[in-house]
Amino acid sequence: MAENGELISVEFEIFGRVQGVFFRKYTQAEGKRLGLVGWVQNTEQGTVQGQLQGPGSRVKAMQDWLQNKGSPKSKITKAEFSSEKKIESLEHSDFTINRQKKV
Repeated sequence: MAENGELISVEFEIFGRVQGVFFRKYTQAEGKRLGLVGWVQNTEQGTVQGQLQGPGSRVKAMQDWLQNKGSPKSKITKAEFSSEKKIESLEHSDFTINRQKKV
């Protein structure tokens, strides 16, 4: 885990009842509240995935929220975090909800 002042980037995928329960909206709001940037989107597999970027301590707080809290009506069964790395600067300017592309 990066030091508190260092910027980190981490990808996530959340499993369980996380679609149709405003999970993306709550994730965006919590990310913004913590001062993070990144994105969140639904997947065709019924999960929610995204990327978080910001100070290590705030990213850790968001990971805890994603794993243990989520939106009020969600039921999280598993949270996976991957591709954690230190970054020199933020690659996003906001925390956005990406719409799933229709194939």
